[in-house]
Amino acid sequence: MRVLVINPGSTSTKIGVFDGPEQVLGESLLHSVSDSHQNRSVETRVNEIRSFLDSKGIDCKSFHAIGCRGGILPPVKSGTYRVDKRVVDYLLHSSPVDHPSNLAAPIGFMISEGEIPVFITDPVSVDEFCQEARYSGLPQIPRVSRLHALNMRAAARQISEEFGRDLDSLNLVIAHLGGGISVGLQLRGRMVDVNNANDEGPFSPTRTGELPVGDVVKACFSGRFSQRELISRYTKEGGLKAYLGTDDFRKVMEMAESDAAAREVVEAMAYGIAKEIGGMCAVAGGKIDAIVLTGGMAYNSSFVELIKEYVSKFALVVIEPGENELLSLALGAQRVLAGVEEAKTFDPEVLM
Repeated sequence: MRVLVINPGSTSTKIGVFDGPEQVLGESLLHSVSDSHQNRSVETRVNEIRSFLDSKGIDCKSFHAIGCRGGILPPVKSGTYRVDKRVVDYLLHSSPVDHPSNLAAPIGFMISEGEIPVFITDPVSVDEFCQEARYSGLPQIPRVSRLHALNMRAAARQISEEFGRDLDSLNLVIAHLGGGISVGLQLRGRMVDVNNANDEGPFSPTRTGELPVGDVVKACFSGRFSQRELISRYTKEGGLKAYLGTDDFRKVMEMAESDAAAREVVEAMAYGIAKEIGGMCAVAGGKIDAIVLTGGMAYNSSFVELIKEYVSKFALVVIEPGENELLSLALGAQRVLAGVEEAKTFDPEVLM
């Protein structure tokens, strides 16, 4: 089962070609034209992806499927979705957040020319919250489910294989430790709660996480910042970058070896992550099969040990480092092709 995988960034597109689970080609294409108009941006990327594949002697029609990163959709259940015109139209014209991932499915759909099935798997808007998790303290501002669903679900599947158990029989706390941090509680296959990595939870390399609401209100009305500047301050300039001047985690860990102040910041981030994990364990009644640490920061054994010191008494701690987004998208498409999973249909008119 040969699958083309597409994962766009702001000025580049990562693509991969997979034969089964094996990646036989991978490239990050830097695009020659930067265009803010989404339709033109899609066309530009499609043409450059086709040119690259042609240069490698690969016919687009040789693929059995195309797997695309899921964009910002309305709340959906986890799983793999078939891309059709409704998905493309929503991502290009109705998505509430302008994000490069919104381009993936339109790119794949255009490349397929209606002859190859196109799929998205576990987009960030996966929502399987229990009702209690939706309460924020104000009825006008419900908590929303936004998470690193693709990697967290992939890590959960890997754990289920290693345990030799069905995913729907496991209770897991999964912490994605990357540029953003998502800590979620997955009960019998459903992610019933997770911190929104942009607004809640521990601080991360670039994000502040939760902040004292009174001080945020003061900043909003201080006249010192525009809305755009404040959002950037809290989501792009916070966390490690605010404290230490860099969001390069490897550099931060090197600093922490000889700088007591940097060490304290790292320990504080581990403390916040552990506190979030502990909260998820509590609402599961302590009935957790494993705590899973994944994402790029999970490669650093020293940082992992800081977290384990707090949470290892709650459950077995399993490390599944990295993100493996391209592979996860390929496997999602291949599960559908093999009949292991049935593709879901996105309908913007039908609420969950």
